[in-house]
Amino acid sequence: MFDRLPEYPWEGLKPFAARAAKHEGGLVDLSVGSPVDPTPKIIQDALTENSNAPGYPKTGGTPEFKQAVVDWYARRRGVQGLHPDQVMPTIGSKELISWLPILLGIGPGDVIVQPKVAYTAYIVGAALAGAEIISEDDPAKWPENTKLIWINSPGNPDGRVLEIAEMKAAVDRARELGALLASDECYLEFGWDEWETKRIPTVLDSAVCGGTYEGVLAVYSLSKQSNLAGYRAAFAVGEPSLIKALVNLRMHSGLNTPQPVQLAMTVALGDDEHVSAEKAVYRARREVLLPAIRHYGFEVQDSKAGLYIWATLGEDCWQTVERMADLGILVAPGSFYGQSSKNFVRFALTATDERISEGAKRLQATRL
Repeated sequence: MFDRLPEYPWEGLKPFAARAAKHEGGLVDLSVGSPVDPTPKIIQDALTENSNAPGYPKTGGTPEFKQAVVDWYARRRGVQGLHPDQVMPTIGSKELISWLPILLGIGPGDVIVQPKVAYTAYIVGAALAGAEIISEDDPAKWPENTKLIWINSPGNPDGRVLEIAEMKAAVDRARELGALLASDECYLEFGWDEWETKRIPTVLDSAVCGGTYEGVLAVYSLSKQSNLAGYRAAFAVGEPSLIKALVNLRMHSGLNTPQPVQLAMTVALGDDEHVSAEKAVYRARREVLLPAIRHYGFEVQDSKAGLYIWATLGEDCWQTVERMADLGILVAPGSFYGQSSKNFVRFALTATDERISEGAKRLQATRL
């Protein structure tokens, strides 16, 4: 019964981590997207002030939290007309992504669609439910028995941003199929290059969903923009009937976001200043690391948003992982993210300024 999932992918990186750690300058770990900067004090204080929480939390979210989400979408994403009944908190976004197929009653004979370059949790949800998963970006190729479609913009690992027309085509096709379109959007605040000055689209944008939220679900996390990975702070937004049904199932199964975390998220969502400050930190790291990656000989693709640089040397990704380990740098192999990614590796910007600078120095000192 335990063979539905393979060993956790990052276990396979341990030998390369050990190899990289032998470098005289130490390990530069760019393999995992876990924040390293402090949780903003305004959020820490909110958690502390609300730490007296003897009762069970509200599975559907406190009124204050749900209103904060509605206000955030209006202010930051230009989405008007949301209602608190369309919002629910989750225990991090990965929890919802992994369990959503089961909560929806998806099972054998059903199809789940994920992007060709895909975050690792989508296939986990399909495996847990016993459903078939296919990797396909073209909506015209999604089969009739599709029940759930994942899109991811900005993408992890590739930093690809979907334009409004692309997202709308996905929503339209999902509605034709009677499938749920779930959009994983947790890097919306981190746009680079042309997306520095343009608002990255959300599936909740009226230009995408037509002003109706039927058949769509936006999944969002504060792990990255507010350094709350340790809080497991996330939420989902969709049509009221879907949210009501999901909350009911979550109440039955005890999937509750702790009350102090909900209150801390409420504060985080109301403060844009700390998000802008963290984006500036990542922008500076990207400006150090990206030229060094190119100098070494990598071709960089997409990487227009998010916290990763998606690059290839035109060789098997594990050969590249080995090359980087010899420089004391640990990167994630593209094979973690699908069959079409086997020649790519992912560099994360989620390391300290000192480690980013050290990694860039080693790449700049070498040319393939």
